[in-house]
Amino acid sequence: MIEIKNLKKSFGSNYVLRGVDLDIIKGESLAIIGRSGCGKSVLLKHIVALLIPDEGFVKFDGKIVHEMNTFELYEMRRKFGFLFQGAALFDSMTVEENVSLPLVETQKNLSKKEIKKIIDEKLDLVGLKNTNNLKPAELSGGMKKRVGLARALVTNPEFILYDEPTTGLDPVMSDAIDDLIKELNQKINVTSIIVTHDMFSVKNVADKIAMMHEGKIYFKGTPNELIDSNDPVIQKFIQRTGF
Repeated sequence: MIEIKNLKKSFGSNYVLRGVDLDIIKGESLAIIGRSGCGKSVLLKHIVALLIPDEGFVKFDGKIVHEMNTFELYEMRRKFGFLFQGAALFDSMTVEENVSLPLVETQKNLSKKEIKKIIDEKLDLVGLKNTNNLKPAELSGGMKKRVGLARALVTNPEFILYDEPTTGLDPVMSDAIDDLIKELNQKINVTSIIVTHDMFSVKNVADKIAMMHEGKIYFKGTPNELIDSNDPVIQKFIQRTGF
């Protein structure tokens, strides 16, 4: 379980997180929603200690993440895959080279043949069989997202963090990415944490929703519970987003 308590983070005079409390249960698919700039991506980065809180903590398997030593942090991060908002592929590398990076960095005991087999399996899993030698410039936006997802999966993580997985994609490709997220949850039983402003995507992929408002978690529950809420802040958000 991931336990987040009283998490606070500011950048200069901009107070982004103002006391976030949230528990993330293994096996669930959780969408973190809220207005642009409310701190969704900042929260995501705290989970894997890409950012250090001003106050509060993120606790993973009973240990406070920002207090872990280098070895503990390394071992924890091996349990996470991260799909960045822009896919974050290296333009000079092929698809295979991009996907192989986490294995090359963390699994020194694997042979080139073993790495190639794993890469082929993950590319096949995301529907990109036989794209190994293509460069990012030869890929569509949706294909880049899938390569990024294959890279996130290559170490067989227990958790996958998605930062705006459908941003910049047309509706058809957005639906395809949503379907892929759901399929992966069923096939490999990962815990998915999805930061998104795409409310159609939320309906498609989320078991639970955590809504951020004014730097805190304002609501956590199922999509139906969000829709049925009479809270005026939630109702205003629903009306504005068309959820």
